[in-house]
Amino acid sequence: MDTTLSADGTPIAYRRQGDGPPVVLVGGALSTSATEASLAALLAPRFTVVTYDRRGRGASGDGGDGSVGGGYAVPREIEDLTAVAGAVGGRVSVFGMSSGGALALEAQAAGLPVDLLAVYEPPYTPDPSGLLHKARRTARLHRLLSTGDLGGAVELFLSATGVEAGTIARMRRAPLWRGLESLAHTLAYDDALLGDGAVPAERFAAVTARTMVVCGGFSPLQARNAARTLADTVPRARHRTLTGQTREVAPQVIAPVLAEFFAKDVFVGRAAS
Repeated sequence: MDTTLSADGTPIAYRRQGDGPPVVLVGGALSTSATEASLAALLAPRFTVVTYDRRGRGASGDGGDGSVGGGYAVPREIEDLTAVAGAVGGRVSVFGMSSGGALALEAQAAGLPVDLLAVYEPPYTPDPSGLLHKARRTARLHRLLSTGDLGGAVELFLSATGVEAGTIARMRRAPLWRGLESLAHTLAYDDALLGDGAVPAERFAAVTARTMVVCGGFSPLQARNAARTLADTVPRARHRTLTGQTREVAPQVIAPVLAEFFAKDVFVGRAAS
């Protein structure tokens, strides 16, 4: 992997493959650059695809002490993405998965030069019950991390995304669990990216990129409604539903959708899903 330095001096590791216009993939919670490898391989025949380890993950630095409030701030992650984009050409297209979509939107609203932006189910919770649930989950996450209960933090995240208790129990016994615990402190980073859970309409009014907000047809109703709310908020956005997909979208399904979108030179108006 190559490395670039973020504005605060934190090293950010990234990998590029393929040839063509640059597309940066931004992963969600508990992900590293390796998580996006399958999607990157599918896009590489048409694009220069860039994956990177977000701050505090994989081969990238953290810039803090890894604790809640230990040096992390959303603007630092925006600077990380800006540094990666600058290292591969400056003006890029971006795809953000889950909370990575929230980061991509925040970065573009802050001025990251992006013409085409796609996001898949940024996990906003804009309705009143969702906001209350987000506040309670944030408080519990911070308690777990402050006491060093990394496994509890991972379990909280997985259960919030719909993973059943029996599946989580089996995951705890599997070798992959240690890797998830090593990323658990970054769950506070993803949580901070989402604020109180509401779509930040005032900030996202500054998004100038042509944007596609995608959700899965089998995703929970709350996730689908949040995607539509987001698409209605971002000025040049359209919404698209992928039939049969869930929060864990299949790379072979999303890849052709992204390839078509990122290959377009002209975007006219809004299109309904």
